[in-house]
Amino acid sequence: MARKMEGFSTIKPEDVSNAFEMIGEQWFLITAGTKDDWNTMTAAWGGFGILWHRKVMYIFIRPSRHTHNFTEREDKFTCAFFDKAKYKDTLMVCGTKSGRDIDKATETGLTPMEIEPGVVGFEEADTIVVCNKIYGHAVDPKLFIDPSIDKEYSDGSYHTLYVGEIEQVLKK
Repeated sequence: MARKMEGFSTIKPEDVSNAFEMIGEQWFLITAGTKDDWNTMTAAWGGFGILWHRKVMYIFIRPSRHTHNFTEREDKFTCAFFDKAKYKDTLMVCGTKSGRDIDKATETGLTPMEIEPGVVGFEEADTIVVCNKIYGHAVDPKLFIDPSIDKEYSDGSYHTLYVGEIEQVLKK
């Protein structure tokens, strides 16, 4: 079980409020890796729900993103939510620059913290969702029922969908 983090308290997944705003309007950071070897990226697609009788969060990462390698390698990932007004520049950097090219913590001033071995979050986050990866699948454009969705993929780089069982939600 994850340990309690200083400055954060644990809340129930069902107490996360306004997921549509958190994901679509505020954006969030998906992070995977260890305290010594991690990467993060900004996302604005995903969701919370119930799947296979479990409380889950689902995320999408393009294989071209550096974070994809870490998410493939690790059993867990985190989704960290911030005050977008305060962290807009940070979220822009993490969404437009690659961890292959820069140290995102140094570039943005974010403070990575080990939530548990092999799980990284950020001290500056308002909410951190810790997920145990239970499913991953490459998006297949042949399965789009609405063909207009393919417009989201003009470069042909289709996401990998990951489903993570929510293990812990930390709230400031």
